[in-house]
Amino acid sequence: MASSITSKPFLGATKPNSSLSSDLQRLSFASLHISIKPRTLKKLQIEAAGSTFGNYFRVTTFGESHGGGVGCIVDGCPPRIPLSEADLQVDLDRRRPGQSRITTPRKETDTCRLYSGVSEGVTTGTPIHVFVPNTDQRGHDYKEMSIAYRPSHADATYDMKYGVRAVQGGGRSSARETIGRVASGAIAKKILKHFSGTEVLAYVSQVHQVVLPDGSVYHDTVTLDQIESNIVRCPHPEYAEKMIAAIDAVRTRGDSIGGVVTCIVRNAPRGLGSPVFDKLEAELAKAVMSLPATKGFEFGSGFAGTFLTGSEHNDEFFTDEHGTIRTRTNRSGGIQGGISNGEIINMRVAFKPTATISKKQHTVTREKKEIELLARGRHDPCVVPRGISLDNGFPLLCSHLCKF
Repeated sequence: MASSITSKPFLGATKPNSSLSSDLQRLSFASLHISIKPRTLKKLQIEAAGSTFGNYFRVTTFGESHGGGVGCIVDGCPPRIPLSEADLQVDLDRRRPGQSRITTPRKETDTCRLYSGVSEGVTTGTPIHVFVPNTDQRGHDYKEMSIAYRPSHADATYDMKYGVRAVQGGGRSSARETIGRVASGAIAKKILKHFSGTEVLAYVSQVHQVVLPDGSVYHDTVTLDQIESNIVRCPHPEYAEKMIAAIDAVRTRGDSIGGVVTCIVRNAPRGLGSPVFDKLEAELAKAVMSLPATKGFEFGSGFAGTFLTGSEHNDEFFTDEHGTIRTRTNRSGGIQGGISNGEIINMRVAFKPTATISKKQHTVTREKKEIELLARGRHDPCVVPRGISLDNGFPLLCSHLCKF
């Protein structure tokens, strides 16, 4: 069932200055005559592009939060890669709603189906179609949002840009859109594991004011089992309990909080990224900041590096026992000059507090009338525990950069 929409006329440009136009028509020089034909400005057309990412490995996500379903089309996957629906389901289960008391209570199994690109358990090299149906929809929860804008949500900007928007659940601005990224990222992880043994992990390093101290997680040895050992997905048990308590406290008040996800990449191929505009960290920033609710990105030493001198910050080179050039420290975060150097890549992404909360807030309607809005629906008190699906973003990015 298609999601319902609401629309309003798009405001076009103003008419050109007629007196200026006539002045320009009379303007002439000795060797040049300028003549401007009066014309009527066409209505500005805005295309709804931006749902496709990648060069060699291309991903298009589709679907709305409360439509018939969501998913992705993956083009450029090499042939003969073992792939099943169960391979994708592992990662989809990690981001699905309703998995614990600190996530949205919406109940979705997020069961995926592969409709093309796979035959007898291996990829064929043709486009892969992944589809996940929406099964637990409550469109009536969004009645108020059809006429009023939720503070800090994309409701207003979607209307400003397109003059039409999917009202139920936020449509394409919903975190449910990330299902397509997670599914395609799971495919990309298999590709990187197959060709280079690359491993990508993400964990929660901050929830509101509970901050995991630097050095408390050893990136060389941290495991997925340690990350998945608790519902907040922080590999440090003591701090995990504090984070869960912080989310519980705002959840019972109908409020929300944000936090930080740290992502690490082990055994990353050397030479990823290109100067100048295609630097690896620049590509990572675009990929990561396109996720819903992201508001900040740090790489390597990040902003903390600004407090150091060059002699304190520089990563000195050495040759290890295998004759490989390495760095003694890793403040560069595994990337120098926009190109991966083989060290562990690490980045941190800040997620804002969830915009939709169960408290009255001041806003305006589409007709510009000021009102109080009490938003309904089911929403995460903190999106960070489900934001660890970010660890599928790096494989997705690497596959888009590499020919296999």
